[in-house]
Amino acid sequence: MKTVLANDGLSQSGIDYLEKEGFKVLTTKVAQEQLSNFINNNQVQVLLVRSATQVDKSLIDACPNLELVGRGGVGMDNIDIPYAKSKGIHVINTPAASSASVAELVFAHLFSGARFLHDSNRNMPLEGDSKFKQLKKSYTNGMELRGKTLGIIGFGRIGQATARIGLAMGMKVLYADHNVEDCTLSVSFFDGQSLTFSMKANSFEEVLQESDFITIHVPAQNGYILGKKEFEMMKTGAGVVNAARGGVLDEVALIDALENEKLSFAGLDVFESEPSPEIKILMHPKISLTPHIGASTKAAQDRIGLELANQVISLLG
Repeated sequence: MKTVLANDGLSQSGIDYLEKEGFKVLTTKVAQEQLSNFINNNQVQVLLVRSATQVDKSLIDACPNLELVGRGGVGMDNIDIPYAKSKGIHVINTPAASSASVAELVFAHLFSGARFLHDSNRNMPLEGDSKFKQLKKSYTNGMELRGKTLGIIGFGRIGQATARIGLAMGMKVLYADHNVEDCTLSVSFFDGQSLTFSMKANSFEEVLQESDFITIHVPAQNGYILGKKEFEMMKTGAGVVNAARGGVLDEVALIDALENEKLSFAGLDVFESEPSPEIKILMHPKISLTPHIGASTKAAQDRIGLELANQVISLLG
Protein backbone atom coordinates (compact mmCIF):
# COMPACT_ATOMS: atom_id res chain seq x y z
CA MET A 1 0.00 0.00 0.00
CA LYS A 2 1.40 3.37 -1.03
CA THR A 3 0.95 6.37 1.27
CA VAL A 4 -0.19 9.80 0.11
CA LEU A 5 0.34 12.97 2.14
CA ALA A 6 -2.04 15.76 1.09
CA ASN A 7 -0.21 18.44 3.03
CA ASP A 8 -2.35 21.38 1.93
CA GLY A 9 -5.61 19.45 1.96
CA LEU A 10 -7.54 17.34 -0.55
CA SER A 11 -11.25 17.13 -1.32
CA GLN A 12 -13.15 14.22 0.18
CA SER A 13 -13.96 12.97 -3.32
CA GLY A 14 -10.24 12.74 -4.07
CA ILE A 15 -9.52 11.00 -0.77
CA ASP A 16 -12.33 8.49 -1.30
CA TYR A 17 -11.14 7.66 -4.81
CA LEU A 18 -7.54 7.10 -3.72
CA GLU A 19 -8.57 4.95 -0.76
CA LYS A 20 -10.88 2.91 -2.97
CA GLU A 21 -7.87 2.14 -5.18
CA GLY A 22 -5.78 0.97 -2.23
CA PHE A 23 -3.83 4.09 -1.26
CA LYS A 24 -3.46 5.29 2.32
CA VAL A 25 -4.20 9.04 2.52
CA LEU A 26 -2.87 11.33 5.26
CA THR A 27 -4.23 14.87 5.52
CA THR A 28 -2.13 16.06 8.46
CA LYS A 29 -0.90 19.62 7.92
CA VAL A 30 2.84 19.38 8.54
CA ALA A 31 5.01 22.48 9.02
CA GLN A 32 7.65 22.99 6.36
CA GLU A 33 10.56 22.45 8.75
CA GLN A 34 9.10 19.14 9.95
CA LEU A 35 7.98 17.86 6.56
CA SER A 36 10.95 15.69 5.59
CA ASN A 37 10.90 13.85 8.93
CA PHE A 38 7.16 13.25 8.66
CA ILE A 39 7.46 11.94 5.09
CA ASN A 40 10.26 9.57 6.02
CA ASN A 41 8.74 8.38 9.30
CA ASN A 42 5.40 7.63 7.62
CA GLN A 43 6.92 6.12 4.46
CA VAL A 44 5.15 8.61 2.19
CA GLN A 45 5.61 8.01 -1.54
CA VAL A 46 3.21 10.68 -2.82
CA LEU A 47 3.22 14.33 -1.72
CA LEU A 48 0.27 16.48 -2.82
CA VAL A 49 0.47 20.23 -2.21
CA ARG A 50 -1.15 23.53 -3.09
CA SER A 51 0.71 26.85 -2.97
CA ALA A 52 1.70 26.80 0.71
CA THR A 53 4.17 23.89 0.77
CA GLN A 54 7.59 24.27 -0.84
CA VAL A 55 9.01 21.23 -2.59
CA ASP A 56 12.60 22.32 -3.12
CA LYS A 57 15.91 20.54 -3.65
CA SER A 58 16.55 20.13 0.08
CA LEU A 59 13.20 18.43 0.67
CA ILE A 60 13.63 16.17 -2.36
CA ASP A 61 17.15 15.15 -1.23
CA ALA A 62 15.89 14.46 2.29
CA CYS A 63 13.05 12.20 1.09
CA PRO A 64 14.49 9.44 -1.13
CA ASN A 65 11.25 7.42 -1.08
CA LEU A 66 9.19 10.10 -2.84
CA GLU A 67 7.85 8.81 -6.15
CA LEU A 68 5.39 11.56 -7.08
CA VAL A 69 4.75 15.21 -6.26
CA GLY A 70 1.41 16.74 -7.24
CA ARG A 71 0.24 20.35 -7.24
CA GLY A 72 -3.48 20.99 -6.88
CA GLY A 73 -3.80 23.93 -9.26
CA VAL A 74 -1.99 25.44 -12.20
CA GLY A 75 1.13 27.29 -11.05
CA MET A 76 4.05 25.11 -9.97
CA ASP A 77 6.61 27.71 -8.91
CA ASN A 78 6.74 26.16 -5.42
CA ILE A 79 8.10 22.90 -6.84
CA ASP A 80 11.62 22.41 -8.22
CA ILE A 81 10.34 20.51 -11.24
CA PRO A 82 13.64 19.91 -13.09
CA TYR A 83 15.36 18.60 -9.99
CA ALA A 84 12.42 16.37 -9.02
CA LYS A 85 12.33 14.87 -12.51
CA SER A 86 16.11 14.38 -12.47
CA LYS A 87 15.55 12.18 -9.41
CA GLY A 88 12.93 10.11 -11.22
CA ILE A 89 10.01 11.69 -9.37
CA HIS A 90 6.76 12.19 -11.28
CA VAL A 91 5.47 15.79 -11.14
CA ILE A 92 1.82 16.49 -11.89
CA ASN A 93 -0.68 19.34 -11.60
CA THR A 94 -4.31 20.07 -12.44
CA PRO A 95 -4.27 22.80 -15.10
CA ALA A 96 -7.91 22.56 -16.13
CA ALA A 97 -9.70 21.99 -12.84
CA SER A 98 -9.84 25.54 -11.46
CA SER A 99 -9.99 27.69 -14.62
CA ALA A 100 -13.69 28.53 -14.33
CA SER A 101 -13.40 29.38 -10.63
CA VAL A 102 -10.53 31.83 -11.19
CA ALA A 103 -12.33 33.40 -14.15
CA GLU A 104 -15.46 33.98 -12.08
CA LEU A 105 -13.40 35.59 -9.33
CA VAL A 106 -11.89 37.96 -11.90
CA PHE A 107 -15.39 39.14 -12.74
CA ALA A 108 -16.29 39.39 -9.06
CA HIS A 109 -13.43 41.89 -8.76
CA LEU A 110 -14.46 43.68 -11.96
CA PHE A 111 -18.02 44.12 -10.73
CA SER A 112 -16.78 45.11 -7.29
CA GLY A 113 -14.46 47.77 -8.67
CA ALA A 114 -16.83 49.05 -11.33
CA ARG A 115 -19.64 49.58 -8.79
CA PHE A 116 -17.53 50.40 -5.69
CA LEU A 117 -18.84 47.34 -3.83
CA HIS A 118 -15.58 46.74 -1.95
CA ASP A 119 -15.59 50.28 -0.54
CA SER A 120 -19.34 50.39 0.00
CA ASN A 121 -19.17 47.18 2.02
CA ARG A 122 -16.56 48.78 4.26
CA ASN A 123 -18.45 52.03 4.79
CA MET A 124 -22.10 50.99 4.94
CA PRO A 125 -21.75 49.14 8.29
CA LEU A 126 -19.96 52.18 9.75
CA GLU A 127 -21.92 55.09 8.28
CA GLY A 128 -24.90 53.66 6.42
CA ASP A 129 -27.35 54.78 9.08
CA SER A 130 -25.96 58.30 9.51
CA LYS A 131 -24.56 59.23 6.07
CA PHE A 132 -26.75 57.25 3.70
CA LYS A 133 -27.28 60.09 1.23
CA GLN A 134 -23.60 61.07 1.22
CA LEU A 135 -22.58 57.47 0.54
CA LYS A 136 -25.18 57.17 -2.19
CA LYS A 137 -23.78 60.25 -3.87
CA SER A 138 -20.18 59.03 -3.64
CA TYR A 139 -21.03 55.75 -5.38
CA THR A 140 -23.17 57.10 -8.21
CA ASN A 141 -20.59 57.10 -11.00
CA GLY A 142 -20.27 53.37 -11.48
CA MET A 143 -19.33 51.71 -14.76
CA GLU A 144 -21.12 49.05 -16.78
CA LEU A 145 -19.11 46.16 -18.20
CA ARG A 146 -21.31 45.39 -21.21
CA GLY A 147 -19.95 47.02 -24.32
CA LYS A 148 -16.55 47.68 -22.75
CA THR A 149 -13.23 46.17 -23.87
CA LEU A 150 -11.60 43.49 -21.73
CA GLY A 151 -7.86 42.98 -22.23
CA ILE A 152 -6.37 39.66 -21.19
CA ILE A 153 -2.62 39.23 -20.69
CA GLY A 154 -1.89 35.51 -21.01
CA PHE A 155 -4.35 33.35 -22.90
CA GLY A 156 -4.02 29.88 -21.46
CA ARG A 157 -6.89 27.95 -19.90
CA ILE A 158 -7.74 30.60 -17.30
CA GLY A 159 -7.38 33.49 -19.74
CA GLN A 160 -9.69 31.71 -22.17
CA ALA A 161 -12.22 30.93 -19.42
CA THR A 162 -12.20 34.63 -18.53
CA ALA A 163 -12.69 35.55 -22.18
CA ARG A 164 -15.76 33.29 -22.42
CA ILE A 165 -17.46 35.14 -19.58
CA GLY A 166 -16.60 38.50 -21.12
CA LEU A 167 -17.93 37.49 -24.53
CA ALA A 168 -21.13 36.12 -22.98
CA MET A 169 -21.61 39.49 -21.26
CA GLY A 170 -21.31 41.41 -24.50
CA MET A 171 -17.77 42.67 -23.98
CA LYS A 172 -15.15 43.07 -26.68
CA VAL A 173 -12.21 40.83 -25.76
CA LEU A 174 -8.57 41.42 -26.72
CA TYR A 175 -5.67 39.24 -25.69
CA ALA A 176 -1.89 39.12 -25.83
CA ASP A 177 0.05 35.86 -25.63
CA HIS A 178 3.30 34.91 -27.35
CA ASN A 179 2.22 31.27 -27.54
CA VAL A 180 -1.38 31.66 -28.78
CA GLU A 181 -1.54 33.45 -32.14
CA ASP A 182 -5.17 32.60 -32.88
CA CYS A 183 -7.90 30.82 -30.99
CA THR A 184 -11.45 29.56 -31.47
CA LEU A 185 -13.58 29.82 -28.35
CA SER A 186 -16.95 28.18 -27.83
CA VAL A 187 -19.27 29.86 -25.32
CA SER A 188 -21.86 27.41 -24.00
CA PHE A 189 -25.24 28.30 -22.50
CA PHE A 190 -27.56 26.51 -20.08
CA ASP A 191 -29.86 25.09 -22.77
CA GLY A 192 -27.17 23.41 -24.83
CA GLN A 193 -26.76 26.21 -27.33
CA SER A 194 -23.33 27.67 -27.97
CA LEU A 195 -21.65 30.43 -29.94
CA THR A 196 -18.20 30.21 -31.50
CA PHE A 197 -15.78 33.13 -31.66
CA SER A 198 -12.63 33.26 -33.79
CA MET A 199 -9.95 35.39 -32.14
CA LYS A 200 -6.47 36.57 -33.05
CA ALA A 201 -3.79 37.79 -30.68
CA ASN A 202 -3.13 41.50 -30.36
CA SER A 203 0.18 43.06 -29.45
CA PHE A 204 0.83 43.67 -25.77
CA GLU A 205 0.82 47.43 -26.43
CA GLU A 206 -2.54 47.27 -28.24
CA VAL A 207 -4.15 45.42 -25.37
CA LEU A 208 -2.88 48.01 -22.87
CA GLN A 209 -3.93 51.00 -24.96
CA GLU A 210 -7.36 49.83 -26.09
CA SER A 211 -8.78 48.02 -23.06
CA ASP A 212 -11.10 49.43 -20.42
CA PHE A 213 -10.18 46.60 -18.06
CA ILE A 214 -7.00 44.51 -17.93
CA THR A 215 -6.65 41.10 -16.29
CA ILE A 216 -3.41 39.14 -15.95
CA HIS A 217 -3.11 35.36 -16.39
CA VAL A 218 0.57 34.49 -16.57
CA PRO A 219 2.86 32.24 -14.50
CA ALA A 220 5.41 33.61 -12.04
CA GLN A 221 7.94 35.90 -13.73
CA ASN A 222 11.39 37.29 -13.00
CA GLY A 223 10.08 40.83 -13.51
CA TYR A 224 6.86 42.80 -13.61
CA ILE A 225 4.38 42.39 -16.46
CA LEU A 226 2.56 45.54 -15.39
CA GLY A 227 4.49 48.46 -13.93
CA LYS A 228 4.78 52.24 -14.21
CA LYS A 229 5.45 52.20 -17.96
CA GLU A 230 2.53 49.88 -18.69
CA PHE A 231 0.08 51.78 -16.47
CA GLU A 232 0.94 54.98 -18.31
CA MET A 233 0.06 53.29 -21.62
CA MET A 234 -3.44 52.35 -20.42
CA LYS A 235 -6.62 54.31 -20.86
CA THR A 236 -7.22 56.87 -18.13
CA GLY A 237 -9.78 55.34 -15.78
CA ALA A 238 -9.00 51.72 -16.65
CA GLY A 239 -9.30 48.94 -14.09
CA VAL A 240 -6.77 46.16 -13.42
CA VAL A 241 -7.22 42.69 -11.92
CA ASN A 242 -4.45 40.29 -10.85
CA ALA A 243 -5.58 36.79 -9.90
CA ALA A 244 -2.45 35.13 -11.28
CA ARG A 245 0.68 35.44 -9.15
CA GLY A 246 2.07 38.04 -6.78
CA GLY A 247 5.06 39.78 -8.29
CA VAL A 248 3.78 40.08 -11.85
CA LEU A 249 2.30 43.49 -11.00
CA ASP A 250 4.28 46.35 -9.44
CA GLU A 251 2.22 47.27 -6.39
CA VAL A 252 4.12 50.52 -5.71
CA ALA A 253 3.43 51.69 -9.26
CA LEU A 254 -0.18 50.51 -8.89
CA ILE A 255 -0.72 52.71 -5.82
CA ASP A 256 0.73 55.69 -7.70
CA ALA A 257 -1.54 55.04 -10.70
CA LEU A 258 -4.59 54.85 -8.43
CA GLU A 259 -3.59 57.97 -6.47
CA ASN A 260 -3.08 60.10 -9.58
CA GLU A 261 -6.33 58.72 -11.05
CA LYS A 262 -4.69 57.09 -14.05
CA LEU A 263 -6.46 53.90 -12.95
CA SER A 264 -9.93 53.87 -11.43
CA PHE A 265 -9.61 50.63 -9.43
CA ALA A 266 -7.72 47.39 -9.01
CA GLY A 267 -8.71 43.89 -7.92
CA LEU A 268 -6.07 41.73 -6.25
CA ASP A 269 -6.27 38.08 -5.25
CA VAL A 270 -2.47 37.69 -5.04
CA PHE A 271 0.23 39.91 -3.57
CA GLU A 272 3.95 40.61 -3.83
CA SER A 273 4.55 40.09 -0.11
CA GLU A 274 2.03 37.27 0.35
CA PRO A 275 1.08 36.02 2.90
CA SER A 276 1.62 39.45 4.50
CA PRO A 277 0.30 42.02 2.01
CA GLU A 278 1.40 45.62 2.44
CA ILE A 279 -0.85 47.81 4.59
CA LYS A 280 -1.07 50.45 1.83
CA ILE A 281 -2.60 47.79 -0.42
CA LEU A 282 -4.96 46.42 2.24
CA MET A 283 -6.28 49.84 3.26
CA HIS A 284 -6.62 51.44 -0.16
CA PRO A 285 -10.23 52.41 -0.96
CA LYS A 286 -9.79 51.72 -4.70
CA ILE A 287 -8.58 48.13 -4.35
CA SER A 288 -10.90 45.12 -4.16
CA LEU A 289 -9.20 42.37 -2.12
CA THR A 290 -9.36 38.61 -1.68
CA PRO A 291 -6.82 36.32 0.08
CA HIS A 292 -5.66 34.13 -2.85
CA ILE A 293 -8.93 32.24 -3.26
CA GLY A 294 -9.09 31.99 -7.06
CA ALA A 295 -9.43 28.21 -7.08
CA SER A 296 -11.20 27.98 -3.74
CA THR A 297 -14.69 26.89 -4.68
CA LYS A 298 -16.17 23.58 -3.62
CA ALA A 299 -16.69 22.55 -7.24
CA ALA A 300 -13.09 23.38 -8.16
CA GLN A 301 -11.72 21.54 -5.13
CA ASP A 302 -13.71 18.46 -6.07
CA ARG A 303 -12.39 18.61 -9.63
CA ILE A 304 -8.82 19.16 -8.39
CA GLY A 305 -9.05 16.24 -5.94
CA LEU A 306 -10.42 13.86 -8.55
CA GLU A 307 -7.93 14.95 -11.20
CA LEU A 308 -5.00 14.48 -8.81
CA ALA A 309 -6.35 11.10 -7.72
CA ASN A 310 -6.76 9.97 -11.34
CA GLN A 311 -3.18 10.88 -12.19
CA VAL A 312 -1.74 9.28 -9.05
CA ILE A 313 -3.66 6.04 -9.71
CA SER A 314 -2.65 6.07 -13.38
CA LEU A 315 1.05 6.51 -12.60
CA LEU A 316 1.44 4.47 -9.42
CA GLY A 317 -1.66 2.32 -9.05
